[in-house]
Amino acid sequence: MLLRQLEYLVALAREKHFARAAGACYVSQPSLSAAIRKLEQELDVPIVRRGRRFEGLTPEGERVLLWAQRILAEQDALRHELSVLRGGLTGTLRLGAIPTAMPVISLLTTPFCERHANARVTIESLSSRDITHKLAEFDLDVAMTYLDDDTLGQVRKTPLYEERYLLLTPQHSPLAELPMATWAQVSELPLCLLSPDMRNRRIMNSYFTDDGVTAHPAIESDTVSGLYSHLHGNHWSTVISHAWLHMFGVPDGMRVVPLKGPDHGPRVGLVIAARSPEPVLARALLDVARQAGVHKALDDLLDVHLMGAGYHAIQSKSLTVGT
Repeated sequence: MLLRQLEYLVALAREKHFARAAGACYVSQPSLSAAIRKLEQELDVPIVRRGRRFEGLTPEGERVLLWAQRILAEQDALRHELSVLRGGLTGTLRLGAIPTAMPVISLLTTPFCERHANARVTIESLSSRDITHKLAEFDLDVAMTYLDDDTLGQVRKTPLYEERYLLLTPQHSPLAELPMATWAQVSELPLCLLSPDMRNRRIMNSYFTDDGVTAHPAIESDTVSGLYSHLHGNHWSTVISHAWLHMFGVPDGMRVVPLKGPDHGPRVGLVIAARSPEPVLARALLDVARQAGVHKALDDLLDVHLMGAGYHAIQSKSLTVGT
């Protein structure tokens, strides 16, 4: 049994098409098909359900696929371990993040690349469900997501920060001068919010419900940038996580107002699959995260905004805490 055969099987399971899998592996389709047939012969089990086209894997094939993914992941881990012994970490760290955590991901990736100049990072914006799936199939090394997500499965967690929710509203808004607003008051404003299929919005909905109201935003977006794009006209209000201030700040003509809510918001952090040994690249990012002080950096930035500092001073503070 060759590692190449396992690579072909993983590609076929991912692409669900013999020709596309062969293309992804840079071989001919007959070569890929022959290698998988040989793997079936060596293991003495049927792996692929064949018809006129690829019809999926057999139950035995699904089990072989799990081992193939694990073996290939261990091969990558071995290469990374050896690269450290040769004098420096190399390879590509595959990092996934929920969309609402993307604005702060540079607080980790920048110091990681500074510390490991020969390593690379690829970043995917993924739903919580996709993160769970990709971690289980060894398609991600590490992910940034909500730590209280019950669907994560067997993972190791490293907390980074707790989300704190804020109202962004025009200066002429009736709530702009309040020291603190309630969710019920926010529900009466012209709102743009994240779409209901996003975990962040579902968390906010629970806070609206706890305050006895339901939010009816006129505009919904599945990206943070989509929300911010509507704020420059000083018409719409929105609810943000304080972490977004790191990337987007407070637009001109807007005010940031704290929201009355629970003492502790949802936790966001890094997760890796619970396996040993830990992937070297993932372990290196966790080491960076433990020293980055993300929680303090975001809280310091929030304090600057709440003290009413000017835009340029806020930018300066953001750059300082991100280093």
